[in-house]
Amino acid sequence: MKLIEQTPWHAGERQMQAAVGVAERMAVVGPKVIRDHLPEQHRDFYPLLPYLMLGAVDEQGIPWATMVEGAPGFVHSPRPQTLQIDSLPSAGDPARNALLNGASVGVPGIDLNTRRRNRMNGRISGRDHDGFSVDVVHTFGNCPKYIQLRPIDSIARKPGTQVERFNGLDDAAQAMIRDADTFFVASYVDVDGQRSVDVSHRGGNTGFVRVEGNVLTIPDFAGNLFFNTLGNLQVNPLAGLLFVDFASGDVLQVAGRTSLILDGPHVALFEGAQRLWTVTVEHVIRRPAALALRWGIGRLFRAVVRIGKQRVGHLDDCPSARCQSQAASHSE
Repeated sequence: MKLIEQTPWHAGERQMQAAVGVAERMAVVGPKVIRDHLPEQHRDFYPLLPYLMLGAVDEQGIPWATMVEGAPGFVHSPRPQTLQIDSLPSAGDPARNALLNGASVGVPGIDLNTRRRNRMNGRISGRDHDGFSVDVVHTFGNCPKYIQLRPIDSIARKPGTQVERFNGLDDAAQAMIRDADTFFVASYVDVDGQRSVDVSHRGGNTGFVRVEGNVLTIPDFAGNLFFNTLGNLQVNPLAGLLFVDFASGDVLQVAGRTSLILDGPHVALFEGAQRLWTVTVEHVIRRPAALALRWGIGRLFRAVVRIGKQRVGHLDDCPSARCQSQAASHSE
């Protein structure tokens, strides 16, 4: 998001928008939907959440996506320009040490039970042992497209503290990714001395992420045409992915180099995909039962998705044309 005067889009986002013929349209839409403050509706939304996604960049330049938890109200907005988060990632989380004063972060709010979400990025303006505050740089709403319904099922009293680190995906990590219908991706760009970090949601049916050794291939479906994630990857091909086992609380965080596949025969292997992107995994952190929360499963949202000849899922179209045009999901 942003970083170029008088436009909310940086060069990578504009390049992706131009490639699909929507640059002029997005030049008009962007300033209307992307704000530098939290509107009242979003300020009322965050305190309802018992968990929050975060994206941060460590001292080695590696982006990490993670989740923090707390009693509803642990995230709140004391003023439209500020989001206060009264929780920190656990000691074994690679994002924890990246949350420094002045650091850029991505902070999407998402309620998997209602499929409501909001995207925000900003800069940390204060941190202590209880949490941190974020000054808003950009924020906009997202529609519920591709989100699987998941109500909170239970809370485990003592989250696990074990941390396992690898340089590649073992069998268990590959199996967890193949079983996933949801993940979150952190990416970032540095432009004119400013950093912008983004975290976005990706969803599909079980198996929508193809795993081949340490290479993940991810289909990109129709969305809001903002290209926040792919625009970032166009400029800076690094990504951090978060996979959660919602039944056990296990967390898998992976990071690596990405590549965009905008057309060609490989795209056609994923029915419904408009393009693909890959991640060559270089860093893996597994934290068993790291989350206190547990989730159930609600009604799945489906649309046909095939990998080669194998049908792996089905994803609903966005229920609102307005959502698709202003604040949808995948092409973010």
